[in-house]
This record gives sequence, C-alpha cells and structure tokens, in this order.
Amino acid sequence: MTDQIEHIESNVRGYAKLFPTVFDTAIGSTLCDQSGKTFIDFFCGAGTLNYGHNHAGAKEALLRYISRNGIQHSLDTVTTAKIDFLTAFENTILKPRQLDYVVQFTGPTGTNAVEAAIKLAKKRTGRSHIVAFTNAYHGHTLGSLALTGNRYFHNDLYGSHNDVTHLPFDRYLGDFDTSAILAKMLSDSSSGLPLPAAVILETVQGEGGINVASTQWLRKIAELCTANDILLIIDDIQVGNGRTGKFFSFEESGIHPDIVCLSKSIGGGLPMSLVLIRRDDDVWQPGEHTGTFRGNNLAFVAATAVLKHWDDPHFESQIETRSRVIQAWLTETCQRYSSQSFDRRGRGLIWGLDVRCGKLARQIIDRSFDAGLLIEASGADDQVLKLLPALTIEMPLLVEGLNILDRAIAASIQPANSTAANSTVLTPHFPAPAFSGLLSESAASGTTRS
Repeated sequence: MTDQIEHIESNVRGYAKLFPTVFDTAIGSTLCDQSGKTFIDFFCGAGTLNYGHNHAGAKEALLRYISRNGIQHSLDTVTTAKIDFLTAFENTILKPRQLDYVVQFTGPTGTNAVEAAIKLAKKRTGRSHIVAFTNAYHGHTLGSLALTGNRYFHNDLYGSHNDVTHLPFDRYLGDFDTSAILAKMLSDSSSGLPLPAAVILETVQGEGGINVASTQWLRKIAELCTANDILLIIDDIQVGNGRTGKFFSFEESGIHPDIVCLSKSIGGGLPMSLVLIRRDDDVWQPGEHTGTFRGNNLAFVAATAVLKHWDDPHFESQIETRSRVIQAWLTETCQRYSSQSFDRRGRGLIWGLDVRCGKLARQIIDRSFDAGLLIEASGADDQVLKLLPALTIEMPLLVEGLNILDRAIAASIQPANSTAANSTVLTPHFPAPAFSGLLSESAASGTTRS
C-alpha cells in the first residue's frame, strides 16, 4: 500500500519501511490503517505522544481555539495561548518542584532546543568546549550531531566535531564509576580536556539503548559541574514529560540542572520545543537566537490541555502501576530465555529488552507488527526492543500488547515451534486486587479495545 508515494518521497524515510502500511486514524493507544487493521502503540511517535493519540482534552481545546479564530502563528509576540501555557507550566510544573527557570521557545524540534542550549552555555561561560557521553543522542543538526555518540555520524559529511569530548556514560565500563574520569580530567591541566562550557546528558539514553544513569552518578556529575563553573544541560526531550515516572527525569536524583531541553510530548502531539534556563544564566540579548516557528500557538493550546494530567495527585502512581506490570513481564521474559542472556533496563514507562542481536530484534518487531503491535529498537546495533507505551495506556491494552510481543519473541527464537509459541498467555504479575481494579476502571471508561 505504501508504494503509492514511493516515487515522490525521498529514500530518507525510515519508519515508513519499519511499519509498512497506510495509517488512517488513531485514538489513545491504538491506530487503524486504511484496511481497518488495529495496532496497539508501544512506539508513541518516538516519545511524542506520551498522552496518547488525539488526546480528548487537547482535541476539544484545539477545536474551540480554531473555531474562534485564535492566533496560529506569532513568532515571539505575546498571545493569550502563550500566556495560558506559561501560566499552567509555571503553576503546575515549576512551582511545585521549586524550580526557578525562565522559558525560551526555540524552533519546533528537539534538536533546536539542544542547539540553543549549547550556544547559550558557550555565551554564558565564554568557553567553547562541550562534554557529551558514549551512546548519546541529541539530534540531527550539526551541533547536535557533534554531541551524538554513534560513529556513523562522525565523518566529514556531517560537519565538524571540534570542541566536543565524549566520555563514558554510567555503567559503560561495568561497575567502574566513570564520573571519576571526568573528575580526573578536570583536575589535570595536562589531560587534554579544555575546561568545558557545558556537560550535556540524558538521564536515560533512549536511542542509545535505554541506558539508565544512577542517582549517585548523576549527583557526582552535577557536583563536578558546580565546582568547576560548568553548566549542566539535561536533554529531557524523550525521557521528560513524565516518561520516567515524574515530569522531569532528573527529579529522583535531586539535581538541579542549569539548562533543560524539552520537546516531543511537551506540545501534546504538536511541534513545540523549549529550553528551561536558570534565571542567572539567561544572558541572551533580544533576537540573539530566533526561529520562525517558535510561536506555535496550536501547540501552546494542546500543551496546556495535557498538562492538566499533572494536577491529578494520582497520575504518577498510575504511571508506576503500569511500569511495574512491564517490569514483571520483562523479568519473566529474561528468566524464560536465560540461555539467550537477555537483559532488561529502564524506568517509568521507558523500558528496553536487550535481545543481544539486531537481526533477532528486527524479526520480533516485524512479527509484532504483523500481529498488531508497533514497537521499535534502539542501541548501537538496534538490538534493544524499546517499550514506549503512552503514560495513559489502558491496562487491558498494555497486557494485550505484551502478549503480542511475548508471542513474537517466542516465534522468533523458536520458529519451528510457532504453534506452541502462539499459545503463550501473559499472566499479570501485579497484585491481583489492584490489577483487577485498573481493568475495571479502564472498562468503565469505554476506551478498551474489543
């Protein structure tokens, strides 16, 4: 079905080849293609749809806003939509967490936020060097690519990689504390590392293979930055917006970054990107960093609507409930295939199942797709199955999606025994009363999949 546009669309497309169908409609955690086939979504637009497709609150707010001819495009002028979003963001997100940031709106994608952040760090410190980490991913514009760890992008075709040093991320060297390497290099004037303007990191590396930094490591990196007047930039583009269980991925560690990059789900499914800056570090002059689409008012409207989830004191616990179901399934899966040396890692609702082989991962993805589940892989060899369901996914859909994935794994490892594999049924490992209550709640909402 996708061959209708192959003659006109560039070869650069990737997800169209991973999911070879023509999608037509979507609601919550399901999509339907042109033929009427339904898919459960464990992909969520690569982390753009944390609150699901066509979020009811956002859709209602957008229809109301458009019907009254609300401003659509505004550069950085002031609009009622911008005021509403900033007020909601300050009162719902920043103040309860005692975070004193100013907000910079950048171009509409995550890499725009990263580019602005490193540019600001260089201006603020008067230094040019940036420290990034192994397996990092920060975007596909030239400055962001220089920070990205994948060797594929480190050649002359992708521009200069000057002024960037990559150091080992947490657990990259097993149990060795890699923060000691940064500490030593900063203290040694002959280490070859110039005093950086900034250190940039993801607390959970999404594209790098769901690598989770420990609280202790994050705190040590933050302490080194503070002691050396280095700005700490947290890239929360994919793992912020509640993906790790709290709104910001760094909250559990107790660190306070100097700059935070947000995009993807902050716009409620619409293009929007922003940088949070400590007030003292906001050294921009008016117009010094711009972007034509930094004033996407439709995204402001959608963002304001989805932020209301965070007014609910039970929202985080609902994410944790779903997280525990996935963890239990992953633990059982790793035990069942112990001979394959599978590994699980993650937090909140971003989890990875490392199946150790990119070819096997792709077979599982293809079988899952055929059975009605969207899932992708990450890691250096695309060997880590990436579970990224919506924070709001109904429990029956979550369990059904895990069942599909379960059967796809079994069939890929033992294709000759596919009949037995297809009979596998997931047994929920969450305590029965609470689990049953969530199922009842989902059924009562009328949003379960028949």
